[in-house]
Amino acid sequence: MADWDGTAPAWRKSTRSNSGGCVEMALGEEVVLLRDSKRPEGPVLSVSLGAWASLVARVRNLADTTP
Repeated sequence: MADWDGTAPAWRKSTRSNSGGCVEMALGEEVVLLRDSKRPEGPVLSVSLGAWASLVARVRNLADTTP
């Protein structure tokens, strides 16, 4: 995996996940890795920490403004 530190990623799921169908993430020093929990051997999306932080901030803002 490009931009990963070479160690095995420590994958984790959301604590709010009630089914087998969710996204897993692994946090690195410079990137966040994302994958489908139903297909752990499948493709992995790598995003920068800045892009991840921006996404999380937007989702939180949306959640705060949605009635």
